[in-house]
Amino acid sequence: MALTGVLRPGLIQLRVLDMDAALVHYVDRIGLYKVATGADGRVYLKARDEFDHHSVVLRKADHAGLDYFAFKVDSDEALASFEKRIAAWGLAVDHVPAGEQPGIGRRIGCTIPSGHRIELYAHADLAEAGPSTLNPDVWEAEPHGMEARRFDHGLLYGPNIDQVEKFFLEVLDFKVTERVDLPETGTLAIWLTCGMKAHDIAFVNHVEPGKFHHVAFELENWNDIGRAADIITRYNISIDIGPTRHGITRGQTIYFFDPSGNRCETYCGGITYYPDNPVRVWDDKELGKGIFYYERALNDRFLTVLT
Repeated sequence: MALTGVLRPGLIQLRVLDMDAALVHYVDRIGLYKVATGADGRVYLKARDEFDHHSVVLRKADHAGLDYFAFKVDSDEALASFEKRIAAWGLAVDHVPAGEQPGIGRRIGCTIPSGHRIELYAHADLAEAGPSTLNPDVWEAEPHGMEARRFDHGLLYGPNIDQVEKFFLEVLDFKVTERVDLPETGTLAIWLTCGMKAHDIAFVNHVEPGKFHHVAFELENWNDIGRAADIITRYNISIDIGPTRHGITRGQTIYFFDPSGNRCETYCGGITYYPDNPVRVWDDKELGKGIFYYERALNDRFLTVLT
């Protein structure tokens, strides 16, 4: 499958209440690397298997949550094309100049019908301490913490999910891999991909706009998910659920919270998607099994705790 247009999730900016505590969580525990600190206090992080300058931005604020979720596209020409398509679809597009954060080119942004800010960009400098490309070892800097390999995906909560689905399919050329449809209320949730992963972003229908459920970091295998659970217990990190597995996506997972209350996930596995695959559909009869395959039941915290 040739990847063109939108390539992958590239950047996520999160609000945190205590920067020092957040850095312990994301660097020492999850295993990201600190790249830079901006003049405005924002901190830029990357995972060990990412080539780009950074993927996670932390901003100190008085309430936790998501500022924006950004996707990298394959060229400046694609960026210009998507700007026209977004505007033609009926959303206002704004511009963020190159250099607004280190190593990142110009970005365009819009607010989608769920109330979330989505951005696109084409250029990122290569990280000084990125993976090597000549006779590369499995890793350069020795892994630490949970050994996160990359920023993988996010789950967002908000209204107008039917319109969100149309936007991602009609404007950004994503595909729906799985969905939850309820007989009385219609679409509850959608999982969307721009490539061959089980999902790059997902949405749950929710009355409040712009809410953040979790950011996910990819680990290598199920043993690493177990090691993440050991770290969570050793350092008394607030846990949501896991280690367990999803029926939806088939990913293996554990959920926990950063010190500000933002939910994080470490994730591995999951289905491989091809564009000729039919959509996998879940209904209310097996929703518990779809979300938590082993437990076969939902927990209230997973559904209701948002930032």
